[in-house]
Amino acid sequence: MLEIGRIHRREYELDVGRIRGESRAGRAPAGGDKRKTQSKRASAGNSRKPVAVKRAVRVVEPVVIAQAPGRIHFLGEHGDPCAGLYLSAAIDRWIKVAVSARKDNSLRFYAADLGERKRTTLINLKYKREDRWANYIKVAIPIFGEMGFPVKGLNFTVTGDIPQQVGLASSSAIEVAAAVALRGLFHAKINDRELVRRLSVSHLSFFEENPNPADYLIGIAARNNQLLIVDESSLTVTKIKSPFSRCKFILMDSRVPRLGVDTELAVRREKLKAGLEMLAHGREGANFREFATMDIMDSMGNLPEEIRRRSLHVVQEIRRVLDAEDYLVRADLPGFSRLIFHSHEGLRDLYEVSCPEIDWMVKRAQETDGVLGARMTGQGFGGCTYTIIKNEAVKTYRERLDDYERIFGFHPAIYEVKLASGSKVVPN
Repeated sequence: MLEIGRIHRREYELDVGRIRGESRAGRAPAGGDKRKTQSKRASAGNSRKPVAVKRAVRVVEPVVIAQAPGRIHFLGEHGDPCAGLYLSAAIDRWIKVAVSARKDNSLRFYAADLGERKRTTLINLKYKREDRWANYIKVAIPIFGEMGFPVKGLNFTVTGDIPQQVGLASSSAIEVAAAVALRGLFHAKINDRELVRRLSVSHLSFFEENPNPADYLIGIAARNNQLLIVDESSLTVTKIKSPFSRCKFILMDSRVPRLGVDTELAVRREKLKAGLEMLAHGREGANFREFATMDIMDSMGNLPEEIRRRSLHVVQEIRRVLDAEDYLVRADLPGFSRLIFHSHEGLRDLYEVSCPEIDWMVKRAQETDGVLGARMTGQGFGGCTYTIIKNEAVKTYRERLDDYERIFGFHPAIYEVKLASGSKVVPN
């Protein structure tokens, strides 16, 4: 990843031409002509009166840098839209955001990896489609103005190595990193839970779409070598020590073109909403956690087939997350493995967001000795799979993937990742 502090200062010329004069008696300016100084002293007689001169002193504006991780949802994705419950972890791929203050009301944004620049002003702070990545930084800015901090002009630089468009929450990582950097710049006394709440409100106002608070929670609360049970309804996180010390986590990007995904997912959410209303008989405030598989089976005559299948996946996935916590605490890896594979089957057969390429990857993993689990992650219809695999089986697993490009015509991207900690301000 690029050295963001140096790039930020160079981009905004924070230590170039920013000088002030400092009086020093009896000293020549740096690089000055000693003979001229001596001549001035001689003309002044023998009074030995010191001569005040100006010396250039470089002033470096304070720069705060924060980083936030990507994340994997092992279980729970495409679950209850009203009360999400996830088994997740942060990974050692990061977004870094550097921020410094300006004297004016201009907001400047620089994406170092892309070489792209965006700009606006505080009075015009709003979503612009053409600003793409900069919109996610913008989300964090109103939080601190609303808290009473003197928000004026700001410079931002962003860089990162989280694979994009494959369901690893790179956009949420930008929002979290920007918020944590601004919290450091303003020395704001705001705890993590309140920061998540304010980010969620700002995201909704800015994009006019519901945020995913779970991604913010993971990005802030994660710890090294821990998995997280994330309860979106209560904004709580339960940390579980990872039992996978002798395993690797491998992500495989299928590179399948993903068209019409938002439309397909919106249709599924509507089906879930209809299913929940039928199961709860229209009762306000209900969620799928109140129901079990038998409730869905008993309603077969009342639920249309598509709604039944979508609802059944969600109810079963909630149960899998709860069971996963027990398996992980007891280090029951075979039991955990079964949950992961069953979860992918639900995504494939009931929720129907997988595709042949993704199913092939999961099947190849399942056929490899030493694999403890593999599943689609992300929005689906392509995207990424994760595989949890014992160290000694990695070589064989990679060899089994060699046929993918020949069969499907897409060259996959493969990443090995580790479980990582959450966001923080980093040394500058």
